[in-house]
Amino acid sequence: MELKDRIKLARKQAGLSQTGAAEKANVDQATISNLERGKHLGSTHLLKIADALGVSYRWLSEGVGEMHEGTSDIKGEYHVNTAPAAQPLRYFSYPVISEVNAGLFADCVVPYPAGMEERHETTDYKAQGQAFWLEVTGDSMTAPTGVRPSIPEGTLVLVDTGKEALPGNLVVAQLDESNQATFKKLVIDGGQKYLKPLNPAYPLIPINGNCRIIGVAVKAQMNL
Repeated sequence: MELKDRIKLARKQAGLSQTGAAEKANVDQATISNLERGKHLGSTHLLKIADALGVSYRWLSEGVGEMHEGTSDIKGEYHVNTAPAAQPLRYFSYPVISEVNAGLFADCVVPYPAGMEERHETTDYKAQGQAFWLEVTGDSMTAPTGVRPSIPEGTLVLVDTGKEALPGNLVVAQLDESNQATFKKLVIDGGQKYLKPLNPAYPLIPINGNCRIIGVAVKAQMNL
């Protein structure tokens, strides 16, 4: 069953028209229509649509697991394997931004800076502070073959601005002389802190009060 079929099935079982489903999910009716016609093969709004239709996000987005996590009658008796099904993971949505804008993100008092809200990615990770996906550019974090970790260009890295940066963490930092963020490994050698590229062709960057750590990378996924 394809995504378009799962959305249509879930909407009909919920007793909603396309307009009704769109209103409940707070999306445009065209979003529902395009998904059901197979014109769009995915959407950043799938989490909201799944919630609105009362179905599992994983089932709707990937076709994995049960459509409904479990149902019960008014007596509380469950009818899926005669026992309550495991509660679904909670998913969180964070904006995808560029390295140039990453340095500005931590100063924002809203969930995301204006103009960056068009693209989001979901994850089961609950951030300790503001968080964003950073799309890695360049090859400074591409380690030699066989060495891990390696973060090649095009990888999406989830950055948590509320997580404490410790030696060995992959971090996003902003140098004083630039408004552009840099993604490197935080290391200490002889009491001196450095930002270390995973690619040995690039030099270490000494930290001498000349930068601030914006956040810690907690997840990485390829941008397909």
